[in-house]
Amino acid sequence: MPATTIHFVRHGKVENPDQLLYERLPGFHLSGSGVRMAQATARYIAQDPQLSAVTAVYSSPLERTRETAGEILTQLNDRRAQRGQEPLRLVTDDRLIEARNEFRGTRIGHGDGALWKHHNLKLVSNLWKPSWGESYAQIAQRMGDFADEKVRQYAGQQIIVVSHESPIWSYRHLLETGRPEHNMLMRHTALASVTSITYDPETGKMLSIAYADPAANVE
Repeated sequence: MPATTIHFVRHGKVENPDQLLYERLPGFHLSGSGVRMAQATARYIAQDPQLSAVTAVYSSPLERTRETAGEILTQLNDRRAQRGQEPLRLVTDDRLIEARNEFRGTRIGHGDGALWKHHNLKLVSNLWKPSWGESYAQIAQRMGDFADEKVRQYAGQQIIVVSHESPIWSYRHLLETGRPEHNMLMRHTALASVTSITYDPETGKMLSIAYADPAANVE
């Protein structure tokens, strides 16, 4: 049976003038640069004969991921229209959401309410095992549950999944090393990047992982 591939896309840059840790807070949208990043990745996907053959697009329910997925869908559906195919529609799934973080709403930097205040730093005791919210094991588990379900549902096909840095990397790290714990400063998941994971649909086992950064030069 042909392999199944899930292309995990991280959202583009977010408009965040106050430098807040926005986590799951509502109202955080792509910035102008973020839209251009999403469009660059959308072009990369739509112009590739293999990638443009995806059969479904999923997203985290947050604004920044849905907006990134929307740019991808626009270009994919233009290609599908040229081929006489029905348009794809976005489906959201809560398992793809950003990691829960007790620092949400704090500011990065200095001043009142900043993350690096002394009482906040006490919680950041180990970058490998976050003590400030959802564990890497929990994050990787929900991403893995989603992937296991979709690998079988879309056996032999490809789908696109738009999510966030921590969920994508925690899940990838689990597949590659057998453990989801990692140093958050060592992640390799750029904005609007594409992490493509290919699976055996009969066993659900990971066969390969590829990575692309189509928006690397977007300002």
